[in-house]
Amino acid sequence: MNDLPTLPDPVAPNASASAAESAPSAPKPPSEPGLFETLQQPRILLGGVVVLAVLLAAQTWSTHNRMGKLRQEMALRLQKGDSSNAETGNLARAVQESSRELQIKVGLLESKQLEAQSQQLALEQLYQDLSKNRDEWALTEIEQVLSTASQQLQLAGNVPGALIALQNADRSLSRSDKPQFITIRRAIAKDTDKLKALPSVDSVGVALRLDNVIAQIDTLPMLSDEKPTLPAPPEKKVKAKPVLDKHGKPVPAAEPSEPHPWLLALQNTWTGWSTEMWTDVRQLIRVRSVETPDALMLSPTQAYFLRENLKLRLLNARMALLSRNEAAFRADLIAAQEALVKYFDTRAKNTQTVQALLRQVQTSNLAIEMPTLSDSLNAVRNYKAKP
Repeated sequence: MNDLPTLPDPVAPNASASAAESAPSAPKPPSEPGLFETLQQPRILLGGVVVLAVLLAAQTWSTHNRMGKLRQEMALRLQKGDSSNAETGNLARAVQESSRELQIKVGLLESKQLEAQSQQLALEQLYQDLSKNRDEWALTEIEQVLSTASQQLQLAGNVPGALIALQNADRSLSRSDKPQFITIRRAIAKDTDKLKALPSVDSVGVALRLDNVIAQIDTLPMLSDEKPTLPAPPEKKVKAKPVLDKHGKPVPAAEPSEPHPWLLALQNTWTGWSTEMWTDVRQLIRVRSVETPDALMLSPTQAYFLRENLKLRLLNARMALLSRNEAAFRADLIAAQEALVKYFDTRAKNTQTVQALLRQVQTSNLAIEMPTLSDSLNAVRNYKAKP
C-alpha cells in the first residue's frame, strides 16, 4: 500500500511559548503572512484526503481483481479436483472389482490347493498302503513257495527244486532293496548253503534206468514160452597163424590136395543136411534145470499178468525213489529181481541186461537226511508278524 502523507501536528500554545522562549530573540514577522498559512492548511488536508481516497479505490480495485483471479483459479482447481476425484473413484471401483476378482481367484486357488493337498495325502497313504500290500503279497508268495519247496524236499527229496525256490525268493527280495529284508535273505542264504552241502543223488538217472527196464519187460523171454530161444550159431573157424622159422620168415604150409569137385559138392550137401537135422532134434528135445516147476506151467494169460505185475513193482520202486522211501524202493527192486530169476530166462541177453540195470539202480543210496527250510520260513513269518 502507498504511504499516506503525514499532516503537521497542531502546535500547542505551551509548546510554542516554550519554543519562543528557547529560541533566540528574532524580529517578529508581519501579521499578514501568518494568516495566509492558516488559510492554506484545509486545502492541503483536502488534497491528502482525495489522494487517500484514490489510493483506497485503487487498492480496492486491485484487491477485487486479485480476488476474481483467485476465484477463477479456485474454480479451475475445483473442476480439476472433481475430475481427478471422479477418475480416482473410477480407479477405486476398478481396483475394488479387480480385488474382488482376485479374492475370488485366490479363494479358488486356495480351495484347489487344499484339494491338491488332500489328494497328495491320499496318494501318499495309498502309496504306503500299496507298498505295504506289495511287500505283504511278495512275502506271502515267498512263504508259499518256500513251504511247497520244503514239503517236496521232505517228501520227494527234490533238492534242485528247493534250490530254485530259494534263489527265486532271494531274487524277489533283492528287487525291493529294503534293509528290513536282510534277515530273511541271510536265512535264505543259510538254507541254500545247507542244500548245496548235501551229497548229490542222481534221482533222474536212476528213474531213467527204471523206465528203460520197464520198457524192456515185454521183450524178455519167459521160461514158459512156447518157442524157446535158439542156440547161438556155431563160431567161425579162426584162420591159423603162419609158422615162422628161426629167421622170422613164414614157413610155407603144405598145400592140401584138392578133392574132386563132385566129392566136394557131396560133402557140402551132407554137412548142411546133417546140421539142419541136428538143429531140429535139439529143438524137439531140450533139457533145462528149473528150480520152480510152476514157472513152466504158466498160461499166456498168467504170463501177461506176471509181466504187468513186474512193471507195477518197478513203477512202485520209481515212486519210492522220488519220495525217498528207501525201504519200499529196495523191497520192490528185490521182488523184481526174484521174479526175473524165477519166471524169465536168465540166459537171454535181454534178461541179463535188465538184471545188470537193476543191480546198478540198487546201489543208489537214498538214505540222506534232508534238511528243512525252517530258518527261511520262520524269518518270513516273523517279519509278517511285526506290526
